[in-house]
Amino acid sequence: MSYSIGEVAARMGTNASTLRYYDKKGLLPFVDRDAAGWRKFKDNDFNFLEVIDCLKRSGVPIKDIGNFIDLCLQGDATLRQRYDYLDQEEAVLADKVREMQAQLDFLRFKKWYYKTAVEAGTEAIHSTPGTNFVAPTTHTEYQAALKKVGDVRQLIDLQNE
Repeated sequence: MSYSIGEVAARMGTNASTLRYYDKKGLLPFVDRDAAGWRKFKDNDFNFLEVIDCLKRSGVPIKDIGNFIDLCLQGDATLRQRYDYLDQEEAVLADKVREMQAQLDFLRFKKWYYKTAVEAGTEAIHSTPGTNFVAPTTHTEYQAALKKVGDVRQLIDLQNE
C-alpha cells in the first residue's frame, strides 16, 4: 500500500510541510516517487519516520539524523554503528531527563512554598525568625511533607475556594 504525504502527516500527527522539510534535508531517501514526482510512502517507511521523529524530539540535529538514516540504508554492515549511536543518544537523553526532573522537583518545591504561604497569609512562615531570609529547614520540611503524601499534587495544588 502507498500513502500520500498528507496521509502520512495525518497518521504521524504532524504536517506535510515538516515531511517536505525532512525530505529537503535528505532524511527521506527511502521514499519512492511516482512518475509525476509525487512522494509515495510505503508501510515500511513509517519505521524510518518514527525513528526520525523520535530523534528530532530528543533534540538530535537534522544532520546527525541524516547520518543515522544513511547508516540504516547501508544494511547489516552498520548494525553495530547504529547500536552504538543510539546507545550514546540514550545516555544524552537520560541526562536531559535527569536535569528536567531536577527542575520539575524544584518547581514543585516552590509551589509548595507559595501554597503554604498563601494558606498562612504570609511568607514569613518560611523565614528565619526576625529576618526576611528563607529558613534553612524549609526544604527539609517540604521533603518530610512529600514523604507523607501519596500524590505530590495534594501538596502543591491550591484548592479553588
